[in-house]
Amino acid sequence: RCSRRRLGGGLVQPGGPLRLSCTASGLTLDGYNIGWFRQAPGKEREGVSCVASSNGNTYYTDSVKGRFTISRDNAKSTVYLQINNLKPEDTAVYYCAAGFHRTSACGARFLAGNYGLNHWGKGTLVTVSS
Repeated sequence: RCSRRRLGGGLVQPGGPLRLSCTASGLTLDGYNIGWFRQAPGKEREGVSCVASSNGNTYYTDSVKGRFTISRDNAKSTVYLQINNLKPEDTAVYYCAAGFHRTSACGARFLAGNYGLNHWGKGTLVTVSS
């Protein structure tokens, strides 16, 4: 059975940091490209970052560059998303997703959801408000 546990959401102050984590259970992450997606209220889901399985290369959508950092710890089957200088527009439900390395590649297409990713974590709500 594969399940994914999300940690790190909640109510946070603007300007502050937040780290989200996603731990896989029943799934070995080292063969997967992993991405973080978010869906703000009333908006479509948006891919924000991914990290490649093969070499750890990362990719970010333009709107989060410089503030978001994705990383992975394959030994712990965990992927992290560090968010700095939180803004109210970061308010969203955040999801992690995994794509097998042979059928996906970390990049713009991954964040656009073009690979039919079928391993998704439970969403966690991040609310940025003072």
